[in-house]
Amino acid sequence: MTNEQYHNLIIGSGEAGKYLAWNLAKMGQTTAVVERSMIGGSCPNVACLPSKNIIHSAKAVALADPTTGLGVMTGSFKVDMSGVARRKSMMVNGLVDLHLANFKASGAELIMGEARFTEPKTVQLMLNGGGSRQLRGDRVFLCVGTRASIPDVPGLTDSGPMTHVDALNLERLPEHLVILGGGYVGLEFAQAMRRFGSRVTIVQRGRQLLDREDPEVSQALLELMKDDGVQVLLQAEVLSVAGRSGDNVTLKIRSGTSESLVEASDILVAAGRTPNTDRLDIARGGVELDSRGYIRVNEKLQTSATDVWAMGDCAGSPQFTHAGYDDFRIVLNNLAGGNRSTRGRLIPYCLFTDPELARVGMSESEAKAKNVPYRVAKVPMSSVPRMQTLSQTRGFAKALIGTDNQILGFTVFGAEASELMAVAQTAMLGGMPFTAFRDAIFTHPTAAEGLIVLFTSGFAGAK
Repeated sequence: MTNEQYHNLIIGSGEAGKYLAWNLAKMGQTTAVVERSMIGGSCPNVACLPSKNIIHSAKAVALADPTTGLGVMTGSFKVDMSGVARRKSMMVNGLVDLHLANFKASGAELIMGEARFTEPKTVQLMLNGGGSRQLRGDRVFLCVGTRASIPDVPGLTDSGPMTHVDALNLERLPEHLVILGGGYVGLEFAQAMRRFGSRVTIVQRGRQLLDREDPEVSQALLELMKDDGVQVLLQAEVLSVAGRSGDNVTLKIRSGTSESLVEASDILVAAGRTPNTDRLDIARGGVELDSRGYIRVNEKLQTSATDVWAMGDCAGSPQFTHAGYDDFRIVLNNLAGGNRSTRGRLIPYCLFTDPELARVGMSESEAKAKNVPYRVAKVPMSSVPRMQTLSQTRGFAKALIGTDNQILGFTVFGAEASELMAVAQTAMLGGMPFTAFRDAIFTHPTAAEGLIVLFTSGFAGAK
């Protein structure tokens, strides 16, 4: 079979891959993008945007509740899961159409199929519609992403558990949903499904939820889950599973020295990610993997193979769409003669529960581990006037201040936390001292006004 030659061969149409394709093709370079299933990658199809769409529907339920809501409704209401799924699908379909239009306008060729290396910079492509092609690129970019990991627990795979992909397409309400994992995906789905009306249990192997956060943050999330009616089992291990998810399942769980059986209707696995590098015959391309199956890259996202780059989740980058987008910018800039790298990136984290959790920079635990001197400013969100207007006073804002008065880290657990964090992040990027916020004039009543409160009265002994 004769090779079809391109300037650029991109495997995966996710965040980094699609933007790179559109930009390179607009420069007049022949560019082929191979996509196995989801046009535009996971973010617009089964991850970031669809999940936040579902979460917003769940928040609407909470706001409309006649006993805990805003007091603007009377009578009863019910949740229509098919309507929730339909609203999400309408958004996804519109986003896919937008992506297809962008591919067409850029001149990049989108090819639906699965690629496997046959030799360096050359892949055999099995087309989704049948047949095959052999493609070769002067340059190759790997953007194949990750998928949900299924733990090696007896009976779990046979039970047919849901991943986040399946959960986003639910048109029924699980009677009792057991979620394996207390990370970002697990917590967001737990609260949403509980608000829709499911009984929800989280099984977390670690000592706390969100095991990379400060204990006080994890404790605040634990209290939120419990207040919402979510059962949380910490330091708990699933020993075996029997039955069929979607019907009836029994989980044997060990917690400490005791064992118990949990009966449920559905299982959602949210226990980490596996890189999609096992389907590429990647060794034939001369590309090295690390011990976890992620592609080895340097600070410029170059792989061990000449003229081959990797971006996004599969390259071990922080598993956020915004990190993948920055990977694209680094590679594009360097292709044009620049000298950007992944070193020293200030990457924010956001958990879209209600209220949200947002963090950028160092946590207090990280600062202690690195022996970085700091002082803490912290205030409850109830002291921010904006939160009073929203009747959402749960949470706190916390900042770590270095010896030079610059902000080392910023954490907010509260309403509008993601937007408030972005303000602090901007100051950190610009090297501004915390005193700039302390002395600023922000509109009243806004979330940003809370920065004045934090940096005026948030220090111990402040007057």
